[in-house]
Amino acid sequence: MENNFFKKNQLTLRGIMVGFIILVLMIPMANISSLVQERQNRQTEVSQEVSNKWASNQTINGPVLIIPYIELSLDQKNTFRKLAYFLPSDLNAAVLVTPQTRHRSIFDIVVYQSKVIVTGKFDSLNISTLNIPTTAILWNEAFICLGLTDFRGLEDQINIIWDTQQYTFEVGAPMNDFIPNGLKVNIPYHSLTSSQHSFSLELGLRGSQNLSFVPTGKTTKVHMESSWPDPSFTGAFLPTDQAQITEQGFIADWKILDLNRNFPQSFKDTKYEVHAADFGVNFLKGSDHYSKTTRSVKYALLFIGLTLALYYFIEILQQKEVHAFQYVLVGLALCVFYTLLLSISEYLNFNWAYLIAAGSIVLLVTWYTTFVFKSKKIAGTFSLVLTLLYGFIFILIQLQDWALLIGSVGLFVVLAAVMYFSKRINFEKAEL
Repeated sequence: MENNFFKKNQLTLRGIMVGFIILVLMIPMANISSLVQERQNRQTEVSQEVSNKWASNQTINGPVLIIPYIELSLDQKNTFRKLAYFLPSDLNAAVLVTPQTRHRSIFDIVVYQSKVIVTGKFDSLNISTLNIPTTAILWNEAFICLGLTDFRGLEDQINIIWDTQQYTFEVGAPMNDFIPNGLKVNIPYHSLTSSQHSFSLELGLRGSQNLSFVPTGKTTKVHMESSWPDPSFTGAFLPTDQAQITEQGFIADWKILDLNRNFPQSFKDTKYEVHAADFGVNFLKGSDHYSKTTRSVKYALLFIGLTLALYYFIEILQQKEVHAFQYVLVGLALCVFYTLLLSISEYLNFNWAYLIAAGSIVLLVTWYTTFVFKSKKIAGTFSLVLTLLYGFIFILIQLQDWALLIGSVGLFVVLAAVMYFSKRINFEKAEL
């Protein structure tokens, strides 16, 4: 009686076995997913090592005019030294960026050298709007502050021409929320008495991967040119007009008004999220093979499930019993595809890596299927279906924005095909 039960429910039990094998194969896939993340983290570590020796991402903030003043406590017994901030009415930057690719181990890290010319002007200082008594202002301690992320990137001394006088920046700017890391230059009182103040400065600056600006001007204009062919514009603002991007490089322009950001032109409180208004460019390698490999791993359950399900249907139609170990071998071969893809894509273009990895697995599994079912015709058909599945997954990876639509339509077609071919099987009477 027990034998009759197993014989009667043979297909159901084998289907459960196949499903169990598919779930078990998700264990090595989880390890492969962790391996992809580990390699991506290693790339980040190498990038950080190079940045630590060259210079990190750079954000240019300012110049900003800062004037100290004395504030009395509520009981009028104590005094505190505070800072008043005045931002330029016009801020213009002309930027020329020359990127370089540094090789470390198997990774390519993008660094750059830039030449930045900053010009602009300050309108007359209206201290009364800040409710600061004139007698409390320490005019002789006024200074200009220029915020930079990493001083190691400075290639030369920085001089500023303030009106008609030239001054040299030095380290030692007070740390605060507005400019956490900056250079300063003291401005004599007589240089602040005119109604309007113009300035200009030039700096050679090294950095890694990103160059950004804080729009401190009432009107901020930035013109950037570079030989980098694959820029990624980041931050709170995109270029004003369509950026010109060619294989020879790019040209981009920004124009930001004070109305576009969340901090005023003058203030005595630094509690503003100024870096939320940053904008700039990422200079990154166009290859994103780790993210593409990660997306391909996410389809592993679908891919392995469909492949082993196809094996199951061929087994029923051919009435040829396939051992569980043979299912496991085919499943492991499909898992190896992802390790091949990950390792090869670190040396070759992702598309070529995908072609080599997929082609290798298709040939291997097709060869094995020939011996399992003793039929070149079945092996050829299986090879065609496997190739179509790899092609389908490749399209999903490339069409990131359309992946949901294409994937849904593809699943519908696959489900319809399974339903069509399964109608030929009488599950009640079929035997192996």
